[in-house]
This record gives sequence, C-alpha cells and structure tokens, in this order.
Amino acid sequence: MAANPATLELDLVSSRERANRITAGLDGARLLGPRLAIVNPPLWEIGHVGWFQEYWCLRRLPSGEFADSMLANADALYDSAKVAHDTRWDLPLPGLKATRAYLTEVLRRVLARIEREPENAELAYFARLATFHEDMHAEAFHYTRQTLGYEDPFGLNPDKKNKNESETTQGDIETPGGRFLLGAKPDGRFVFDNEKWAHEIEIAPFRIARAAVSNAEFLAFTEDGGAPPRYWKKEGGAWLQRRFERWLPLAPAEPVRHVDWNEAQAYCRWAKRRLPSEAEWEFAATEGALAFGPGTGRVWEWTSSTFGPYPGFVIDPYQEYSEPWFGTHKVLRGASFSTPARLMRNTFRNFYTSDRGDVFCGFRTCAIE
Repeated sequence: MAANPATLELDLVSSRERANRITAGLDGARLLGPRLAIVNPPLWEIGHVGWFQEYWCLRRLPSGEFADSMLANADALYDSAKVAHDTRWDLPLPGLKATRAYLTEVLRRVLARIEREPENAELAYFARLATFHEDMHAEAFHYTRQTLGYEDPFGLNPDKKNKNESETTQGDIETPGGRFLLGAKPDGRFVFDNEKWAHEIEIAPFRIARAAVSNAEFLAFTEDGGAPPRYWKKEGGAWLQRRFERWLPLAPAEPVRHVDWNEAQAYCRWAKRRLPSEAEWEFAATEGALAFGPGTGRVWEWTSSTFGPYPGFVIDPYQEYSEPWFGTHKVLRGASFSTPARLMRNTFRNFYTSDRGDVFCGFRTCAIE
C-alpha cells in the first residue's frame, strides 16, 4: 500500500535528522576534503540532497517541466547528472550555514505541500523518492567518514552478539530451487525502476552459506597468501581493523567488511566456493530465511550478477538512477548497519563497480555443485 501523508512526513523528517547527524562535524577543512574518486566534497553533497528534494517535490510542474529553484544557479551547482564529479570541489558553493538553511526551507515547503495535497499520488511518489535518496546519501556520508578516518557519529562498537553468531550460523542452507518470482510486485509501495517487475524464473537447487564470510574465515585466506582487506594491518603479530578513526582488534566472528567484488571472487576461488547470483540471493532471502547478522555486523553482500534491467524495463522519471549503470556495475543485496529499515526489502538492488570496497560490504558464498 502507498504511504499515507503522516508516514511520508515522518520519514522525510527522520531521514533529514539522520543525515544531519551523520554530516555533523563535517566543517572547516572537512567541508571540501581531499579529491578522491570515491567521495564527494561534503559541502556539495549536502546541497545536492536539498536540490534533489526541491527539484522533484516542489519544482516539477504538471506539464513535466520544471520551475526555477529558490536558490540562484542551483542546477549548475547541484545537478549530479550534469556536474562532473571532478569539478565539484571548484564550484562557487554557498557556505555551510546557507546550505543547511536551504535544506531546511525546502523540507518545510515539502511538508506543507503534503499537508495541502494529501491525495496527490504523484507528490507522494516523489516524496518517497526524496526520502530514499537522502537515506542513501546519508549512508554514503557514513562511508566517507570511514574512508577519511573521521569519527563515527553513532559511536558504534563491534556487536558483542556476533561473538556467538558462528555457533548458530555455520554451514549451508539447502534450497530446493524451483519457479520463483524475482523482483518487486506492483502493490502500490514505492520501488525503484530496476526492481520492476516481478517475473518468473527457474532456480536450480543450490546451497548457500547461512551467514556472510567472517573476519576469521577471510583471515585464513589472507594468511594463505591472499590480500588483506583495506583497513586491515598486522601489528606485533596481531591483526587490527580500522573502524573510522580507531584501530581495533580484529573481531573473528564479525562479517568481513570493506571487501570489493574482485577480492570476494579471489576468496571464493581459494575456498572452492562461489558467489550467489542475485536471483539465488533473493530466493534464499525469501524462501530460506538467510541470517543477516545483528546490529553492527550487517553488511551489503556482493553477488555474481552484473547490474542490468529486468524484462520489460521502463525507466522512471529519475532517469539517471539505474539505466546509466547497466552493464558496468555489480549487484549487492541486503543492507548494511547504516541502512535505515524503511529502505530494506528483499527486492532492493544496490550496485557498485567491482573495485568499490569502501562501501560497508562483504559477501556470502555458495557451494559449487
């Protein structure tokens, strides 16, 4: 069912509060930060979030055209489809105070519009799009804080529950396969265009690990000649992992984190296992109750699948979300500890290039039959 106006408003505010918490302290020299291909300058990215919300929720006209922004030159500053990544550090951006004031005013107007137009289904759709867009950028800011060694705004520690996790999640789940509906069903809830629509496929029987590969399992691979993940180091005979600004002892039962797709494949070759396809992953999550690790242990999980359209794909109004990345990115499934619950569903498809290990990502494996 479509979200009601009260839920739309609550989630818009919740998403903003979360984003504000994750971006708190990104000031001074951190406002722009180093020029890296895997991060945006925070000052630009904060403004982009507000621009996106205004663009879709306030500026879109019934004709499909767009009115002017309340912010001068906004499109030339913040349209990510047109502003090249490398140029974002050099733009004449408003200061942080002015940028946050812009976001606050946009949100105020969006909430007021929802109150005025509670039956406007198109507005509800774009409000949902803006909420999820902000949720994903907030998670990306969380990645940035890890990448640059900034403190964690949530002060998360390794989840103590994970110490005993391996006792209950060892081994594989036997899945019988069969006919399966892959993708989202059109039930009125917001989903992205790449999830549309559920279509029947045939899944062969397979065995998939009950849990993601752990630090202990990946350490065995590393000590047998495999490369350690980024943010690992060995000191005085002990392995450490960097969590934001702190170096901590490696937690053996935690899912390994910050492993890119290529490193996951290397582990699989060593372990004589394989990555699941995204269809197998969704089948197991739906029919086999995969274990996802509690709290801070949860990571996005790489699949073997290349990101592409489902049969009958039709692009949604936000045309840059999916189609430009078909064929060049790999699919991840599940969620990370930084993903809000409202974004979690078995059909959600995350996607990154195979070299991206800065994401809160890991993987689980399947038996080779």
